[in-house]
Amino acid sequence: MATIEGSAVKKVVVACDAGMGSSVLLTTRLKKTLAPYDVTVEHSPVDRVPDDADLVLCHSGLVGRARTRVPDTVVIGFQMFLGDPVFTKVEAAIRDGGTLGD
Repeated sequence: MATIEGSAVKKVVVACDAGMGSSVLLTTRLKKTLAPYDVTVEHSPVDRVPDDADLVLCHSGLVGRARTRVPDTVVIGFQMFLGDPVFTKVEAAIRDGGTLGD
């Protein structure tokens, strides 16, 4: 199981598959939310997640594929693109310190 301290997260990648736009909206929202902590947020197809990602967020149905692509990176799945408690947990760990793991 991969883990990372929130203070070490500098690049978050929102990985998607369907291309319906929900993940782009999420990426935009996270960019604003995490900007005060000097965290970069990028959007990527799940099969092309960049190797330099510190944390990958993706719909729970894509977690396996994301972990195959970047096996040493923390991959956290979510159920809802907006309002999922995972996003609050990630922000709190980055802001206040804490460990994130998959």
